[in-house]
Amino acid sequence: MATTKEFHDYVVDSLQRIGNITTKRMMGEYCIYYRDKLIGDICDNTLFLKSTESVLRLMPDAERSYPYEGSKTLMTVAEDVENTELMEAVLNAMYDELPDSTVH
Repeated sequence: MATTKEFHDYVVDSLQRIGNITTKRMMGEYCIYYRDKLIGDICDNTLFLKSTESVLRLMPDAERSYPYEGSKTLMTVAEDVENTELMEAVLNAMYDELPDSTVH
């Protein structure tokens, strides 16, 4: 199942309160960027964040899952994207742990 435009817009609108969020469409799904760094994917109407040390520390009880069939990267499912305080802490902490994106 591909991500709906409504869910995509919901995630982007929720996270835009924190800072510069952009997406790039990839085969019916989306790569999601925070301040030009790839932070995860939006797949099957779910926000998946890269499981960096800070994400695992700040979201210890969050489900871990693969964003799509065949994925080799276990990611963290972010269910509470409207929790601006939590998401701001997570995105800002993981930003420093992520490499600069070369493709966007």
